[in-house]
Amino acid sequence: MKKLLYPIILLFVSISCFGQGTPKYSNEFLFVGVGAKSFGMSQSVIASVDDVTAGYWNPAGLVHLKDNIQLSYMHSNYFAGIANYDYSGLAFKAGENNVMAFSFVRMGVDGIPNTLDIWKNGQLNYDLITEFSAVDYSFMFSYAQKLLKDGLSFGGSAKIIRRKAGEFASAWGFGIDAGLQYKLENNWRFALVARDVTSTFNAWNFTFTDAQKDVLTQQNQEIPKNSLEITLPRLVLGAAKRIDFGDDYSFDAELNADLTTDGKRNTVLKTDVVSVDPHLGIQFGYAGLVFLRGGVGNIQKVTDIDNKELWSFQPNIGVGVNLDKFAIDYAMANVATTAATNYSHVFSIRFKFNSTEE
Repeated sequence: MKKLLYPIILLFVSISCFGQGTPKYSNEFLFVGVGAKSFGMSQSVIASVDDVTAGYWNPAGLVHLKDNIQLSYMHSNYFAGIANYDYSGLAFKAGENNVMAFSFVRMGVDGIPNTLDIWKNGQLNYDLITEFSAVDYSFMFSYAQKLLKDGLSFGGSAKIIRRKAGEFASAWGFGIDAGLQYKLENNWRFALVARDVTSTFNAWNFTFTDAQKDVLTQQNQEIPKNSLEITLPRLVLGAAKRIDFGDDYSFDAELNADLTTDGKRNTVLKTDVVSVDPHLGIQFGYAGLVFLRGGVGNIQKVTDIDNKELWSFQPNIGVGVNLDKFAIDYAMANVATTAATNYSHVFSIRFKFNSTEE
């Protein structure tokens, strides 16, 4: 009986934590990332991103869209296939100097056994086991505009968040991201992104029957209460450089640094006020057609079996093919926060319509 209850109890314990004040890890599904190219470069893309995925990474990068319309889709499985992650995006030029985009993200665990209702008339009835899904959604609308200074652009994204765990818990949230991107003629690019710049608020609502509350109480679990979850702002700084070798070969490198304000994290630099998490990505290109990518991220201290502290990091790799009407990207990447987590295979495809020169 206890083994059957553990999965659902652990779920509600985590949801209960989400609903308290300003947790350190809030709305983490929004920081997983989109696009296999970015995963291959350890998410180091905010300064160089110039396609439909900029609506997620840095909306200012949308102004460099090379097509009138772009569509993108990505799918991946995480945690040995337990969690499914999907992204789709649409970007289109709304004028000579502005671009709009829509993005959708879904991350969910399906088929979770619901064992809260298997007691009936004082007896176990396994036929009453049902299944439910714990799903997170994000809907984003992005707008980007070229500014008066050459090479400088600004963009913003408004996001609506929907989180749901079966019929037991649900939340609505709203947040805003903003970004700047500065492109120089010498192939340097710089960027600043403020995610959840106004803080993002999720209003949680919990619904349990009296019988379900009794089961949770018997397991010494606190019954979650309706509450407000707040995601504090996060700044991301980025610098990128491209080097061309003749007409066919190119090399791109980008360094990003995430600055979080929700408490001391296990990062390279950390204080009680801010934690700094750097990550680096590189890309080799041939004729603008084939790309080989690599990256290093999640640099942190870990403890080995001898109780010694060591520095660890997570390398990622990826490849891409860019054709006239579409582009396909693949990455083998670790998106979790510990090096022990298995790597995931990430695929994405991007369709291009009415290609134009910038």
